[in-house]
Amino acid sequence: MARLPVLVLAVSLAVLAWPASCKSVRSVLAPVTKDPATRLYTIPFHYGANIVVDTAGPLVWSTCAPDHLPAAFPCKSDTCRLANKYHVPSCSESAADKLCDPSHKVCRAFPYNPVTGACAAGDLIHTRFVANTTDGKNPVSQVNVRAVAACAPSKLLESLPQGASGVAGLAGSDLALPAQVASAQKVSNKFLLCLPRGLSSDPGVAVFGGGPLHFMAQPERDYTKELAYTPLVAKKGNPAHYITIKSIAVESASVPVPAQALATGGAVLCTRSPFTLLRSDVFLPLVDAFTKALAGQGAQGGPVAKAVKPYAPFQLCYDTRTLANTRTGYLVPAVTLTLGGGKNWRMDGLSLMVDMGPTTACLAFVQMQGVKGGDGSAPSVLIGGFQMENTVLEFDMKKKRLGFARLPSFTQCGQFNFTTRSA
Repeated sequence: MARLPVLVLAVSLAVLAWPASCKSVRSVLAPVTKDPATRLYTIPFHYGANIVVDTAGPLVWSTCAPDHLPAAFPCKSDTCRLANKYHVPSCSESAADKLCDPSHKVCRAFPYNPVTGACAAGDLIHTRFVANTTDGKNPVSQVNVRAVAACAPSKLLESLPQGASGVAGLAGSDLALPAQVASAQKVSNKFLLCLPRGLSSDPGVAVFGGGPLHFMAQPERDYTKELAYTPLVAKKGNPAHYITIKSIAVESASVPVPAQALATGGAVLCTRSPFTLLRSDVFLPLVDAFTKALAGQGAQGGPVAKAVKPYAPFQLCYDTRTLANTRTGYLVPAVTLTLGGGKNWRMDGLSLMVDMGPTTACLAFVQMQGVKGGDGSAPSVLIGGFQMENTVLEFDMKKKRLGFARLPSFTQCGQFNFTTRSA
């Protein structure tokens, strides 16, 4: 599959620059591409390379040239403190006595691979992101965004998409990419994310600083005006974006999960996971309810879905020749998450079923491994990338809320107009 041409979020190390255009302050735009091999998402980074989008990551990091110069951040500086505010429990490297580089006497950070869990010590560096501003409809003009990133050894790239040079952390931390763009550009500390559906060659879109957001199918329609909101929930020691799920329903029937199961551990949005993961105390009753509801469709005169041998890591797979297909995907029971604040996030066939073979589609929910039911150390629900696709998401760290709006069937995240227009 041909790689997309890099549109512009290039990084040039060691050089600091002010915005190229000072006519007005605008949000910063990046195209989002889905890698077919890993099912992870990337944005353009540096001379054709990409960085992986990680909504739970606290830092921006990339590999650096062997002769790079570390930034002179003292070990006790505020920047050093922020770079090491969040420690990955599995990262023994990030002990307090290792925060200073003994040769340079400057701060070190500990970039983390979100797929393998590996970490490594690395210098903090000055960087500039060369990107485009946007009016919400098109790219407008080039802008240089000053930022701080961490260097990482090339071994930390294992299991990331081919050509990726690092990770763009988009969590609610001070050195995540959204906060750094907000500080440099004087825009709001929030970002829009619209992940592309499937493996289409058309990229989705990320907008740092907020909307509006328009797509070519209805160019006058601003989808940021249609967002429903639920509070973002702070979790001590973790900058990821957590929300509250009050209940889950399959069609109109509530799923009988154990009392407090959804509240224990909370729910988190995480692009590092291709599909939604559920703890066993939530996964098992949900799968049981879905199976019964799908069988009920057949009993009422609808197609009788034929179960087939599942593809790992899924547990429920069906012969697609026995599933009706509609403009909203396979005709299967909808799953609705009732969120904090009372808003509903409804998932239909397009968000629930993933094609895994010429005639096989599977329920795109996965049971968490290595975690017992009710274990509060893990989220009860981890909403993965597949369930976020073709949905406009607004992560607003200032107002502490998540906005969401499912795109209609005639519009996709890949329909943003990346043709540059004059400012």
